[in-house]
Amino acid sequence: MTTDEITDLLTEAYIDELETVMNYLSNAIVLDGIHAEEVKASLEQDIQEELDHARMLGERLKQLDESPPGSESFEANQHSLQPPADTTDVQSVIEGVLEAENDAIETYRSLVEAAADANDPVTEDVAVTVLSDEEAHHTEFRGFQKEFPTD
Repeated sequence: MTTDEITDLLTEAYIDELETVMNYLSNAIVLDGIHAEEVKASLEQDIQEELDHARMLGERLKQLDESPPGSESFEANQHSLQPPADTTDVQSVIEGVLEAENDAIETYRSLVEAAADANDPVTEDVAVTVLSDEEAHHTEFRGFQKEFPTD
């Protein structure tokens, strides 16, 4: 049986994924410098994955007789992932991605737990699938953080 907690978490995650797409796209466009190229390429690749996550979440909401929210339900929360004023500040983008991925990981772990408690294996499977991708993104950007030159 689906609970309000599950649909709330699905809705929160759906909105977060779309906000992430917007911020990854903006950062992939604005970053400059030789050190930015690998990070920009990774962000470009992750944009499609994040869109795919949003689609899976939206489709799961529909299956649960809920509608994925439109833009009027959107309230920006990823303050640390905003494009930097200094377009060569790749480190701030890396930090923003890590914070966003930490938040996503926390949300998906909560969704896995809520779905298991509600005996909702389909939602649990969706959450585990997306959680795996988010953990991989986090690992990749943790590597960028370790390798990025510090001033």
